[in-house]
Amino acid sequence: MVVSYQGTRYHGWQRQKHVDHTLQQTLEAALSRIANEPVEVVCAGRTDAGVHASAQVVHFDTSARRNAQAWVSGTNHFLPDTLAVRWVGAVNSDFHARYGARSRTYRYFILNSRIRSALAANNLTWFSPPLDETAMEQGGRFLLGEHDFSSFRDSECQSRTPFRNLMDLRVRRAGEVVMIQVQANAFLHHMVRNITGTLLDVGSGRRPPHWMAEVLDARQRSAAGVTAPPDGLYFVAVDYPEMHGLPQFPPGPDFMGAAFPV
Repeated sequence: MVVSYQGTRYHGWQRQKHVDHTLQQTLEAALSRIANEPVEVVCAGRTDAGVHASAQVVHFDTSARRNAQAWVSGTNHFLPDTLAVRWVGAVNSDFHARYGARSRTYRYFILNSRIRSALAANNLTWFSPPLDETAMEQGGRFLLGEHDFSSFRDSECQSRTPFRNLMDLRVRRAGEVVMIQVQANAFLHHMVRNITGTLLDVGSGRRPPHWMAEVLDARQRSAAGVTAPPDGLYFVAVDYPEMHGLPQFPPGPDFMGAAFPV
Protein backbone atom coordinates (compact mmCIF):
# COMPACT_ATOMS: atom_id res chain seq x y z
CA MET A 1 0.00 0.00 0.00
CA VAL A 2 1.20 3.52 -0.83
CA VAL A 3 -0.05 6.33 1.40
CA SER A 4 0.43 10.07 1.69
CA TYR A 5 -0.03 12.23 4.75
CA GLN A 6 0.27 15.67 6.25
CA GLY A 7 2.13 14.95 9.48
CA THR A 8 1.62 18.17 11.43
CA ARG A 9 -1.15 16.89 13.71
CA TYR A 10 0.38 13.47 14.37
CA HIS A 11 2.90 12.23 16.92
CA GLY A 12 4.98 10.69 14.15
CA TRP A 13 4.47 7.44 12.28
CA GLN A 14 5.15 4.76 14.88
CA ARG A 15 2.45 3.43 17.18
CA GLN A 16 3.29 4.25 20.82
CA LYS A 17 2.03 2.79 24.08
CA HIS A 18 1.15 6.01 25.86
CA VAL A 19 0.53 8.33 22.89
CA ASP A 20 -2.59 8.51 20.77
CA HIS A 21 -2.92 9.87 17.26
CA THR A 22 0.01 8.38 15.41
CA LEU A 23 -0.14 7.68 11.70
CA GLN A 24 0.37 3.94 12.10
CA GLN A 25 -2.41 3.72 14.67
CA THR A 26 -4.79 5.74 12.48
CA LEU A 27 -4.12 3.68 9.35
CA GLU A 28 -4.38 0.36 11.18
CA ALA A 29 -7.73 1.31 12.68
CA ALA A 30 -9.16 2.10 9.23
CA LEU A 31 -7.70 -1.02 7.60
CA SER A 32 -9.02 -3.21 10.39
CA ARG A 33 -12.55 -1.99 9.72
CA ILE A 34 -12.28 -2.88 6.03
CA ALA A 35 -10.64 -6.25 6.72
CA ASN A 36 -13.04 -7.01 9.61
CA GLU A 37 -10.02 -8.26 11.58
CA PRO A 38 -7.01 -6.67 13.33
CA VAL A 39 -4.42 -5.41 10.85
CA GLU A 40 -0.86 -4.31 11.62
CA VAL A 41 1.28 -2.46 9.07
CA VAL A 42 5.01 -2.15 8.49
CA CYS A 43 6.31 0.99 6.77
CA ALA A 44 9.36 1.67 4.61
CA GLY A 45 10.61 4.53 6.77
CA ARG A 46 9.30 5.76 10.12
CA THR A 47 8.84 9.53 10.08
CA ASP A 48 8.94 11.89 13.07
CA ALA A 49 6.22 14.16 14.39
CA GLY A 50 5.44 16.92 11.91
CA VAL A 51 7.07 15.17 8.93
CA HIS A 52 4.98 14.56 5.80
CA ALA A 53 4.94 11.93 3.04
CA SER A 54 3.81 11.83 -0.57
CA ALA A 55 4.58 8.12 -1.14
CA GLN A 56 5.12 6.13 2.02
CA VAL A 57 5.03 2.36 1.40
CA VAL A 58 3.54 -0.10 3.88
CA HIS A 59 2.79 -3.80 3.84
CA PHE A 60 0.33 -5.86 5.86
CA ASP A 61 -0.92 -9.45 6.05
CA THR A 62 -4.61 -10.26 6.09
CA SER A 63 -6.95 -13.15 5.40
CA ALA A 64 -9.57 -10.71 4.07
CA ARG A 65 -10.26 -10.73 0.35
CA ARG A 66 -11.13 -7.35 -1.13
CA ASN A 67 -10.51 -5.85 -4.56
CA ALA A 68 -8.16 -2.91 -4.96
CA GLN A 69 -10.94 -0.35 -5.15
CA ALA A 70 -12.44 -1.59 -1.90
CA TRP A 71 -9.12 -1.37 -0.10
CA VAL A 72 -8.40 2.13 -1.39
CA SER A 73 -11.84 3.74 -1.29
CA GLY A 74 -13.00 1.88 1.80
CA THR A 75 -9.90 2.67 3.84
CA ASN A 76 -9.94 6.32 2.75
CA HIS A 77 -13.55 6.56 3.89
CA PHE A 78 -12.45 5.88 7.46
CA LEU A 79 -9.32 8.06 7.33
CA PRO A 80 -9.05 11.78 8.17
CA ASP A 81 -8.32 14.28 5.42
CA THR A 82 -4.64 14.39 6.42
CA LEU A 83 -3.99 10.71 5.57
CA ALA A 84 -4.87 8.99 2.30
CA VAL A 85 -4.27 5.70 0.49
CA ARG A 86 -2.96 6.20 -3.06
CA TRP A 87 -2.53 2.60 -4.24
CA VAL A 88 -2.83 -0.98 -3.04
CA GLY A 89 -1.75 -4.28 -4.57
CA ALA A 90 -0.91 -7.86 -3.69
CA VAL A 91 2.77 -8.77 -3.35
CA ASN A 92 4.68 -11.98 -2.76
CA SER A 93 5.11 -13.20 0.80
CA ASP A 94 8.83 -12.37 0.70
CA PHE A 95 8.14 -8.65 0.22
CA HIS A 96 9.03 -6.45 3.20
CA ALA A 97 8.36 -2.71 3.09
CA ARG A 98 11.33 -1.85 5.32
CA TYR A 99 13.99 -4.52 4.81
CA GLY A 100 13.32 -4.97 1.10
CA ALA A 101 13.90 -1.30 0.23
CA ARG A 102 17.08 -0.52 -1.69
CA SER A 103 16.89 3.21 -1.02
CA ARG A 104 14.67 5.94 0.36
CA THR A 105 14.33 9.53 -0.84
CA TYR A 106 13.36 12.64 1.09
CA ARG A 107 12.72 16.19 -0.05
CA TYR A 108 13.10 19.22 2.20
CA PHE A 109 11.37 22.44 1.12
CA ILE A 110 12.48 25.90 2.26
CA LEU A 111 10.58 29.12 1.67
CA ASN A 112 13.49 31.50 1.14
CA SER A 113 11.69 34.79 1.47
CA ARG A 114 12.08 37.97 3.50
CA ILE A 115 8.45 37.66 4.64
CA ARG A 116 6.87 34.45 5.89
CA SER A 117 3.81 32.98 4.22
CA ALA A 118 0.69 32.09 6.19
CA LEU A 119 -0.28 29.56 3.52
CA ALA A 120 3.08 27.79 3.76
CA ALA A 121 2.87 27.30 7.53
CA ASN A 122 3.49 23.65 8.51
CA ASN A 123 4.17 22.72 4.88
CA LEU A 124 7.48 24.49 4.22
CA THR A 125 10.23 25.82 6.47
CA TRP A 126 10.69 29.58 6.34
CA PHE A 127 14.27 30.88 6.15
CA SER A 128 14.64 34.60 5.47
CA PRO A 129 18.41 35.15 4.79
CA PRO A 130 19.24 34.76 1.07
CA LEU A 131 20.41 31.26 0.17
CA ASP A 132 22.97 30.24 -2.45
CA GLU A 133 21.62 26.92 -3.66
CA THR A 134 24.74 26.27 -5.76
CA ALA A 135 26.99 26.51 -2.70
CA MET A 136 24.63 24.22 -0.80
CA GLU A 137 24.83 21.54 -3.48
CA GLN A 138 28.62 21.87 -3.61
CA GLY A 139 28.73 21.33 0.14
CA GLY A 140 26.39 18.37 -0.07
CA ARG A 141 28.71 16.58 -2.47
CA PHE A 142 31.22 16.06 0.36
CA LEU A 143 28.68 13.76 2.01
CA LEU A 144 28.15 11.41 -0.94
CA GLY A 145 29.17 7.80 -0.49
CA GLU A 146 29.28 5.48 2.52
CA HIS A 147 30.40 7.27 5.67
CA ASP A 148 30.07 7.44 9.42
CA PHE A 149 27.29 10.05 9.77
CA SER A 150 27.61 10.50 13.53
CA SER A 151 27.80 14.29 13.06
CA PHE A 152 24.28 14.21 11.62
CA ARG A 153 22.83 11.69 14.04
CA ASP A 154 20.40 12.52 16.84
CA SER A 155 21.58 11.69 20.36
CA GLU A 156 18.58 9.37 20.81
CA CYS A 157 19.15 7.45 17.57
CA GLN A 158 18.84 3.71 18.21
CA SER A 159 20.62 2.46 15.09
CA ARG A 160 23.41 0.01 15.84
CA THR A 161 25.69 1.63 13.27
CA PRO A 162 26.24 5.26 12.18
CA PHE A 163 27.28 4.19 8.68
CA ARG A 164 24.98 5.01 5.78
CA ASN A 165 25.38 5.20 2.01
CA LEU A 166 24.30 8.62 0.74
CA MET A 167 23.62 8.02 -2.94
CA ASP A 168 22.45 11.45 -4.07
CA LEU A 169 22.09 14.99 -2.74
CA ARG A 170 20.90 17.82 -4.92
CA VAL A 171 19.64 21.34 -4.28
CA ARG A 172 17.26 23.15 -6.63
CA ARG A 173 15.50 26.51 -6.58
CA ALA A 174 12.16 27.50 -8.12
CA GLY A 175 11.40 31.11 -7.32
CA GLU A 176 11.39 31.56 -3.55
CA VAL A 177 11.33 27.81 -2.83
CA VAL A 178 14.59 25.90 -2.34
CA MET A 179 14.44 22.10 -2.36
CA ILE A 180 17.00 19.68 -0.97
CA GLN A 181 16.61 16.12 -2.25
CA VAL A 182 18.48 13.33 -0.47
CA GLN A 183 18.63 9.63 -1.35
CA ALA A 184 20.29 6.96 0.79
CA ASN A 185 20.07 3.26 1.53
CA ALA A 186 18.66 4.27 4.95
CA PHE A 187 18.72 7.24 7.31
CA LEU A 188 19.69 7.84 10.91
CA HIS A 189 17.31 9.61 13.29
CA HIS A 190 17.06 13.30 12.28
CA MET A 191 19.77 12.76 9.64
CA VAL A 192 18.02 14.70 6.86
CA ARG A 193 17.02 17.54 9.16
CA ASN A 194 20.55 17.79 10.56
CA ILE A 195 22.08 17.82 7.08
CA THR A 196 19.60 20.52 6.09
CA GLY A 197 20.39 22.68 9.10
CA THR A 198 24.08 22.40 8.32
CA LEU A 199 23.58 23.22 4.63
CA LEU A 200 21.68 26.35 5.65
CA ASP A 201 24.91 27.62 7.23
CA VAL A 202 26.62 27.09 3.87
CA GLY A 203 23.82 28.57 1.79
CA SER A 204 23.61 31.71 3.92
CA GLY A 205 27.36 32.31 3.61
CA ARG A 206 28.24 31.62 7.23
CA ARG A 207 30.38 28.64 6.19
CA PRO A 208 32.14 27.60 2.94
CA PRO A 209 31.05 24.44 1.08
CA HIS A 210 34.16 22.44 2.10
CA TRP A 211 33.18 22.88 5.75
CA MET A 212 30.73 20.02 5.20
CA ALA A 213 33.70 17.64 4.87
CA GLU A 214 35.08 18.86 8.21
CA VAL A 215 31.73 18.30 9.89
CA LEU A 216 31.50 14.78 8.49
CA ASP A 217 35.04 13.91 9.59
CA ALA A 218 34.43 15.23 13.11
CA ARG A 219 31.89 12.48 13.84
CA GLN A 220 30.44 14.69 16.56
CA ARG A 221 26.91 16.07 16.53
CA SER A 222 28.18 19.32 18.05
CA ALA A 223 30.25 19.98 14.92
CA ALA A 224 27.19 20.29 12.66
CA GLY A 225 24.45 22.88 12.35
CA VAL A 226 21.07 22.99 14.05
CA THR A 227 18.31 20.47 13.46
CA ALA A 228 15.99 21.96 10.84
CA PRO A 229 12.25 21.98 11.69
CA PRO A 230 10.11 19.03 10.57
CA ASP A 231 7.67 21.23 8.62
CA GLY A 232 9.52 21.16 5.31
CA LEU A 233 10.44 17.47 5.27
CA TYR A 234 8.68 14.95 3.00
CA PHE A 235 9.21 11.20 2.50
CA VAL A 236 8.78 10.99 -1.27
CA ALA A 237 10.06 7.70 -2.71
CA VAL A 238 11.20 4.15 -2.00
CA ASP A 239 13.11 1.96 -4.43
CA TYR A 240 12.41 -1.78 -4.57
CA PRO A 241 13.43 -4.51 -7.01
CA GLU A 242 11.23 -4.40 -10.11
CA MET A 243 9.98 -7.94 -9.54
CA HIS A 244 7.62 -6.66 -6.83
CA GLY A 245 5.71 -4.54 -9.36
CA LEU A 246 5.16 -1.46 -7.25
CA PRO A 247 4.15 1.70 -9.13
CA GLN A 248 6.55 4.59 -9.54
CA PHE A 249 5.02 7.84 -8.34
CA PRO A 250 6.59 11.20 -9.28
CA PRO A 251 8.71 12.38 -6.32
CA GLY A 252 6.43 15.26 -5.32
CA PRO A 253 5.15 17.40 -3.90
CA ASP A 254 5.62 20.62 -5.85
CA PHE A 255 4.75 23.99 -4.39
CA MET A 256 3.45 27.29 -5.66
CA GLY A 257 3.53 26.08 -9.25
CA ALA A 258 7.21 25.24 -8.94
CA ALA A 259 8.31 22.02 -10.63
CA PHE A 260 11.55 20.51 -9.34
CA PRO A 261 13.47 18.17 -11.68
CA VAL A 262 14.66 14.90 -10.20
